[in-house]
Amino acid sequence: VVKTADRKDFVRNTLVLVVPSDSKLALTKLDELTQAGVQRVAIGIPASVPVGRYTQHALEAVKLWTAVSAKSIPTQNVRQSLDYVARGEVDAGFVYSTDAATVKDKVRIAFTVPMDIAISYPIARTRDSAHADEAKRFVDYVMSSAGQAVLSQHGFQKP
Repeated sequence: VVKTADRKDFVRNTLVLVVPSDSKLALTKLDELTQAGVQRVAIGIPASVPVGRYTQHALEAVKLWTAVSAKSIPTQNVRQSLDYVARGEVDAGFVYSTDAATVKDKVRIAFTVPMDIAISYPIARTRDSAHADEAKRFVDYVMSSAGQAVLSQHGFQKP
């Protein structure tokens, strides 16, 4: 359990569509996923995978969820989606930009997915922590300029 006042967002991320680095597809927007040349799209399972929920939200916002989900290859997590794309097992996949950056030689970002909600990550110490002082120092470090610089080096954006 955390105190509401202690909870704060410490970074943001971006949802992107990635394709294999050698893909001939020139995808620039979501509705292009409905074209015949796109047959398989890796999508995290929305019921259990956060990136899948963000993907579903983005596709529903532009009335494409039904069409694109019919081509989906469901994945257990964002890294599985990334792996399917990196190995060329799917035509495209939805992942976070920070994940895509880990395999720049195997995937390329086709485009950033338009979102009307932020992808943010919260941090807080637990209310009954046995190490409350250490937890506070850790949270303070993550929120500090130095902590934010480390996160930025890994592609995360400021909250």
